[in-house]
Amino acid sequence: MKHLRFTSTHEWLNTEEDTMSVGITKHAQSLLGDMVYVELPSVGTEVKAGEEMGVLESVKAAAEIYAPISGVITSVNARVTEEPELLNKDPYGEGWLVRIQPNQPEEARDEINELFKEADYLEDIAAEGH
Repeated sequence: MKHLRFTSTHEWLNTEEDTMSVGITKHAQSLLGDMVYVELPSVGTEVKAGEEMGVLESVKAAAEIYAPISGVITSVNARVTEEPELLNKDPYGEGWLVRIQPNQPEEARDEINELFKEADYLEDIAAEGH
């Protein structure tokens, strides 16, 4: 998972793609439990790094989804809105949420550099005591 970067709010970003996929981490889905509802932004929505872009609901709680980078939503995984349990089954694959096209390559590079690499993310969640 070297091509993934992580947020402190438990989203992942695939940096190997020009239009970058975003999802929630296995850690996030395990904390939330069985997913029952997913609300995602529409294609064409402008998002800003760190700002809310959707909502997840599980049998335990509701949680916001935050944009890891700034850009435009180019694709939404409609399947996950119809089958929220995909987030529990395959959060890094079929459970992806949206794809974001960065507006500014240099700005995106800076935003990506602020995200956690996998080892740092795992260290951060361990420090949280989860």
